[in-house]
Amino acid sequence: MHDDQFTLRVPRELARRLRQQARARGVPASQVVREALQAYFAGAEPESADETWRRVAPMVGSLSLDPADIERDALASQLRAHNWRE
Repeated sequence: MHDDQFTLRVPRELARRLRQQARARGVPASQVVREALQAYFAGAEPESADETWRRVAPMVGSLSLDPADIERDALASQLRAHNWRE
């Protein structure tokens, strides 16, 4: 029996960090991903959508992205690309 295989897209910076971590540990990148997924799923039960909204509601609409941050930070760049209104 074979393991399942799938493809996913990740931001360039995340892929760079994954390869760097794998190289530093001397293991394949796929092993780092498997371990990260196992750790994630071993954590606490995910919170409900209502609980998530309660935590983030005060911040909705209040995010300010400095242009320099957008260039340095993959998450800031993704937020800008997907949520910017002109």
